[in-house]
Amino acid sequence: MKTKASFFTKITIGLLIAGSIAACNQNKTGDKTTADQTSTGNSGKSSIVFINQDTLTVKYEYAKDMRKRLEDKGKAAQNDVGSRKQAFQREVAEYQKSANTLSADQRSTTEQLLQRKGQEMQTYEQNASAQFQNDQAGETQKLYEKVYAFTKQYAKDNGYKLVLTFQTGNTNLLYGDASLDVTADVIKKLNDAYAKEKK
Repeated sequence: MKTKASFFTKITIGLLIAGSIAACNQNKTGDKTTADQTSTGNSGKSSIVFINQDTLTVKYEYAKDMRKRLEDKGKAAQNDVGSRKQAFQREVAEYQKSANTLSADQRSTTEQLLQRKGQEMQTYEQNASAQFQNDQAGETQKLYEKVYAFTKQYAKDNGYKLVLTFQTGNTNLLYGDASLDVTADVIKKLNDAYAKEKK
């Protein structure tokens, strides 16, 4: 039986704006786009920008409040599990003190009861951990949706075709204009090449 709630004792709320988002549909145009037009647009202003995710998660007030909510939930869950474990450990200690004075039947019955309570304690701890993970995932998803919706509108308002998010050690895409999504074309060409290999 573990005496520490390993999940809760290592609570670290590392907020990530998860995943990369590309536009769902590709709009093909008959115009030939040069590399210069793609990176700077027709106005001469860059059409590709990025957001520093590290700074966003530190300075965005919603993210700060979200971290506080999760920290409070985590501490409450940790305290709840901890107090239940202490109560169970006291019960085990009391049994160990009086075990020599009990009959074999009483010892057997008490040990079975304690074993069942220990299993229930483990299940309770696992459920509390899973609930916290669900809460964390839900909060992170809400944050992502807010940032994504804002970024999409911000890009449209400013004429940006691609908004990247930069994070130390990792780079994710927050918003991509459909005209920059070449997924369908790449898949078609890969499938064509594979079909020729199979012949």
